[in-house]
Amino acid sequence: MSADAAITVAITTGEPVGVGPELTAAALNSARERWPSARFVVLGDRDLLTQRGLVADDDIEIGHHALAAPVEAGKLNAANGRYVLNLLDAAIDDALQGRFDAIVTAPLQKSTINDAGVPFTGHTEYLAERTGTPRVVMMLAGSSEKPLRVALATTHLPLKDVSAAITVESLVETLCIVDHDLRAHFGLAAPRILVTGLNPHAGENGYLGREEIDVIAPALERVRALGIDAPGPYPADTLFQPRYLKDADCVLAMFHDQGLPVLKFATFGEGINVTLGLPIIRTSVDHGTALDLAGTGRADPGSMIAAIDAAVTMARHKRAA
Repeated sequence: MSADAAITVAITTGEPVGVGPELTAAALNSARERWPSARFVVLGDRDLLTQRGLVADDDIEIGHHALAAPVEAGKLNAANGRYVLNLLDAAIDDALQGRFDAIVTAPLQKSTINDAGVPFTGHTEYLAERTGTPRVVMMLAGSSEKPLRVALATTHLPLKDVSAAITVESLVETLCIVDHDLRAHFGLAAPRILVTGLNPHAGENGYLGREEIDVIAPALERVRALGIDAPGPYPADTLFQPRYLKDADCVLAMFHDQGLPVLKFATFGEGINVTLGLPIIRTSVDHGTALDLAGTGRADPGSMIAAIDAAVTMARHKRAA
């Protein structure tokens, strides 16, 4: 039996008027060749998925969920906001019950869900709430050819709230999660995690802010005492260079737009989003719904292919652990 035999991956197709359905169809053609023993279950409206090019067969199943309203590619309709959440809820519930080994999520439109009357910040926060996980970590990663990984100490916060959200305790918890999941799901025996400062020049010895001295450095001392290899804090504007990254497995950035612009510049179209700390495996694309490309057949499935590959690979590592 191959290592990926019986591994089952659920794919939620996300916003129905975006590129998610067609990217799923395109990516699965590639995924079936690389993972011939894996099973894929695609969650979405059957007619929509067929229209966007998905053909179910012995290796691909469709978990049908009916749209609430007809769709036209590129034109948002709040009536389908709860449909998108239904796909996600179904995938989460079955993953928690062990029926799915991993979840891959296509992009969704946050505004549509909010317009449907459901307060929604993002996939990461929703997955944490639905699984009862007190702390999760967002990590974006490149492909196997571009292995840069960037995790975030904070996620979708206004910049004015970031400093208050970073505490010694939160950083220790975050680094423990990153270290654990890099070992358990990525097969890294001794991960090396480089940690950025918060302020320009990592605070310039306190002249540009004291978070590095009062919060970040004490947190790093605590995790190093636990056996976690987490040097820093480094100035973020100079850290992302090959000479520093060549021996690193991940960078922990303090906020969303500190680390992700660098990663997306280096890997966009091939990168993925991984939620660490969950009791289930979840990967996603590194881009949005691309409403202008929906239905045109011109959207690049590279990120979805990479997300599926990562989901299967992570499930295999978890099974072998």
